[in-house]
Amino acid sequence: MELILKHDVEGLGFKDDVVTVKNGYGRNFLIPGGKAILATVSAKKVLAENLKQRAFKEKKIVDEAQATATALKALEIKIAAKVGAGDKLFGSVNNIDLAEALAKAGQSIDKKFINVTGGNVKRLGKYTAVIRLHRDVTVELPFEIIAAK
Repeated sequence: MELILKHDVEGLGFKDDVVTVKNGYGRNFLIPGGKAILATVSAKKVLAENLKQRAFKEKKIVDEAQATATALKALEIKIAAKVGAGDKLFGSVNNIDLAEALAKAGQSIDKKFINVTGGNVKRLGKYTAVIRLHRDVTVELPFEIIAAK
């Protein structure tokens, strides 16, 4: 089944992508959830026209995302966390904590666009996170977890 995505779908594609999925997934999840529409001939023509009109606006958005990526690379993020025996944390540090640390540093990034390598971090040390600013712009952000005083 061929569908046109109306929203970004994790692991499948981005908005306005034409994707092929199994019939049940499309019929029972994507279409009723408003995440996709059937890719008919007329829908594909409308999509092509919309993409053509949006190309200029898209360039401006990509340039802004590149500027944000450059600003993020210049940041040095340190997250303070309570530590138990050794270097084990009480609890864990995840994308929500990293989003809060970025907000304190002046960069507001939505937590759903942040992917901490390895999921939840449970020890002190240096780690990396991948931040998706745009479908074409991703940035690897190194961050460090330090002991709270």
